[in-house]
Amino acid sequence: MARKLEGKIALVTGATSGIGLATAQRFAEEGAHVYITGRRQAELDAAVAALGNATGVRVDSSKPDQLDMLYEQIRGEKGRLDVLFANAGGGSMLPLGEITEAHYRDTFDRNVMGTLFTVQKALPLLAEGASVILAGSTTTIEGTAAFSIYSASKAAVRAFARSWILDLKDRKIRVNTISPGATRTPGLVELAGPDTAQQQGLLDYLAARIPMGRVGEPKEIAGAALFLASDDASFVNGAELFVDGGQAQV
Repeated sequence: MARKLEGKIALVTGATSGIGLATAQRFAEEGAHVYITGRRQAELDAAVAALGNATGVRVDSSKPDQLDMLYEQIRGEKGRLDVLFANAGGGSMLPLGEITEAHYRDTFDRNVMGTLFTVQKALPLLAEGASVILAGSTTTIEGTAAFSIYSASKAAVRAFARSWILDLKDRKIRVNTISPGATRTPGLVELAGPDTAQQQGLLDYLAARIPMGRVGEPKEIAGAALFLASDDASFVNGAELFVDGGQAQV
């Protein structure tokens, strides 16, 4: 059976763990050479070793000058990009009344500015008909206590996709948003703090709110990302694909 990304060049940002790492693994298995980024060198090296057909570049996606260096490297080594998953980002929890400027700037720099310049600076490298995937969240349509800044940042990311497909239509570049529900990743469990019992309590609470009765696994999100990256999604454009066990639909 032909592999879905045979000969493609892909970039997954924020790919040293969780959804990013699982997606990079799936892309590599399907024949792509995958560039991955992360902010910590040791984790980046470990991810590259696990992936095989991959190149790791230490990058903080909220720093535009570091993105410039990343794309110069890709240009010199491969000359193009066929798939871009702007996955890097994150956030922390603070309720209204305790939100600080630092909290706001950190979240929006990582999720909004980082996504914007990750895509914009990639434009000269993106092949005609390339697939761009943005990292959304079910919080775009579902309120979450103490998570309003993160939710707002992901709503901005969702808005990017709707407009960018018009900006890029002459190049036939597709832009879609993948919005995971609660997924068993380090970033999620760490919201509960370092205590393992509290982490499991958070996972149990989240699972109880999902019609399928469990949280997602990174490989399940990766499968949806592969669909958006591949020709299977050749007529899917500007969409928000929820991969959440039904939570956002009830």
